[in-house]
Amino acid sequence: MRSVALCTAAFAIAMGMAGCKKEKEETDTTKVPGFDISSLDSSAKACDDFDTYANGGWKRKNPIPGTESRWGAFGILDKENKEVRLKGIIQEITQLKDRKKGSEEQQIADYYQSFLDTATVEKRGLEPLKPYLDKINAVTSLKDLAAISGEMQKVGVSTITGFGVEGDLRNSKVNVLYQGQDGLSLGERSYYDRTDSITAKVRTEFVGFVDKMFSMAGFTDVKPGQTILDFETKLAKLQLTNVELRDPVKTYNKMAFADFEKLMPDFDQKTFADKQDIKTDTLIVQNKPYLQNANKLLKATPLATLKLYAKWQLLSRFAGYLPKKFDQEDFRFFGTVMRGTKQQKARVERAIRSTDGLLGMPLGKLFVKKYFPEEDKKKVSEMIENVRSVYGERIDKLTWMSDSTKAKAHKKLKAFTYKIGYPDKWKDYSSIEIASDKLFENVISASLFGHKEQVEKIGKEVDKKEWLMTPQTVNAYYNPLNNEVVFPAGILQPPFYNRNADDAINYGGIIAVIGHEFTHGFDDQGSQFDDEGNLKNWWTASDRANFDKLTKKYIDYFSGIEALPGFKINGALTIGENVADLGGLTLAYYALEKSLKGKEPAPIDGFDWKQRFFLGWAQVWHMNTTNEALRNQVQTDPHSPAKDRINGPLPHLKEFQAAWSCGPGSKMVLPDSARVVIW
Repeated sequence: MRSVALCTAAFAIAMGMAGCKKEKEETDTTKVPGFDISSLDSSAKACDDFDTYANGGWKRKNPIPGTESRWGAFGILDKENKEVRLKGIIQEITQLKDRKKGSEEQQIADYYQSFLDTATVEKRGLEPLKPYLDKINAVTSLKDLAAISGEMQKVGVSTITGFGVEGDLRNSKVNVLYQGQDGLSLGERSYYDRTDSITAKVRTEFVGFVDKMFSMAGFTDVKPGQTILDFETKLAKLQLTNVELRDPVKTYNKMAFADFEKLMPDFDQKTFADKQDIKTDTLIVQNKPYLQNANKLLKATPLATLKLYAKWQLLSRFAGYLPKKFDQEDFRFFGTVMRGTKQQKARVERAIRSTDGLLGMPLGKLFVKKYFPEEDKKKVSEMIENVRSVYGERIDKLTWMSDSTKAKAHKKLKAFTYKIGYPDKWKDYSSIEIASDKLFENVISASLFGHKEQVEKIGKEVDKKEWLMTPQTVNAYYNPLNNEVVFPAGILQPPFYNRNADDAINYGGIIAVIGHEFTHGFDDQGSQFDDEGNLKNWWTASDRANFDKLTKKYIDYFSGIEALPGFKINGALTIGENVADLGGLTLAYYALEKSLKGKEPAPIDGFDWKQRFFLGWAQVWHMNTTNEALRNQVQTDPHSPAKDRINGPLPHLKEFQAAWSCGPGSKMVLPDSARVVIW
């Protein structure tokens, strides 16, 4: 996932198919405090702005590094995992002699070295792109364009439409081909139609960015930036919004491939698919009108413009693997202009992250062997069962849900499965060809491997044991098609999980995370899937209406929050994550209360267990963010800004009000009529 998350696994199409027991002496014995009281800002009031109260001191001490666009618990732990732990593993491997070809050690070491071999990258220039550029230049028809577009999609180059493979939403045991919209360089249609001066400036910068990239490449096209922007603006107007894409029913249109071809008769979809080695009689289409209108757009657009667009997508896809001037200009726009990151990471740090991006599972295998204590797996399993038990009790107490729907909710809850730490079985990646002096070819090889792996799944049974994140990832997810929650080893560390901390801090951290993922099974999207992971209504009409009424109220609440002047949170886009946060906090609080069995632990640092629970939640989300990144987030991200993930749900919890003795006039207290309680 591109963003700081805790979220559902994406079942709305992912475009472009890309792609051990710990020894005791290696245990990290560093003591991390449960909650560092120097993080507090005593000048703020907990009941008026809990984020500032709990994290104000931390924010002052932790300005955003120049290499980051935001800085918080996720980023800090991710940096530790990658730039310290993975770096150590990689550097140990590079010292090994006689690495066997095709072995994980050979692949990791040679890819890492190929990324650091900037002399070869500079010497080769754009030569690696030449085979693709020649084919683009030779295009004389839309069918030719479909052919080269399909060939480039195999290696991750975007065009106006894309394919992906995952379980059939209505038959989750079998993998199926999906089609969806794609091709916007700025990522989301709002960047093309917002009229405010800041977004307009981004578009102007984009035009200059494309012009400069083409100029450096020696391309002679006239005004390429404006041409690309104009084309993508027309394309954006045809696409569903990111809110509309959240509807799994409207975006599920199963049809015969022959009928699918008829939706874009001028852009030869069969050729497009054949070039990707895709063979299937059926697929699921995201939005029929989009394909029909996109076909009209292609017909009305000069072929020269479409070839220009294809060249741009190719150049943009591989900019980070080209000579320094392309790499830096790509960073300047996407890093600095779009997200406010002041400086690019050092090449060695980027080499580690790039290795992790392409060979994440082989690296993860080594990571968990060295850094994930087996006993943590057992502890987290116990935590998950604790949350499951409390969720069942919460369902029984609901006043807005009928007994018949409650019975089905219990059935789904009981069917939840979970994965912790790392896969039980590791995949074989030995067929990926990696050489120490061929960075571009390495990227192509890994991309083709990932693509082939996806294509071969079509029509076959879903592998329920497959992981969608690497073990070292600082994140977690719920997969509605498997009805499962997944917690990689990477997030099972402080401040999320701290084996040395008191229970209240851990419940406000990792238990709230577990509750968050459980609640995704019952959010606005997850609630549309049954216990077997199929898109199937299991609600009575009146219960669904009650649920929709509650979520609408929560949507309106978040839509009223202004992240920055002129940029409000999109409550409809963030509703799934917001509901999961509210549910996760509620479940974790009552799981903690239940675990205490009526006992009252002694206060720590002057805070009782109730207060420390909420401090634990605030600590997980402490973050400083650039304005650019914040604006990008509210336009593109289904997660609310970190500050609002802290402050947003708390006014709806009477438990928070009681813990901090908040009076009726406090800013973080809502009247009962305004509170939202869903799960």
